[in-house]
Amino acid sequence: MNKELLELTDEELLKEAKTLNPTKVYDAAIFGVLVGISIYSSVTNGFGLLTFLPLVYIPIANKNKTKRKEVERLLNERGLT
Repeated sequence: MNKELLELTDEELLKEAKTLNPTKVYDAAIFGVLVGISIYSSVTNGFGLLTFLPLVYIPIANKNKTKRKEVERLLNERGLT
């Protein structure tokens, strides 16, 4: 992933940053919905598979966060912020 980002031109990097900007909100919304489903499932059916559903999304959100930080670092490095 890091090698891909390093090869992007300034314009492509700015475009990538613009597309990654709303992912923070999307990740929070998806995680919130999953936590809600987990709580509802736990209350109605007790502990089960859906109780641990938010744990499945944590690695995906972490990967998105890492990519977002890397793009921000490259933008600062190139003086494009």
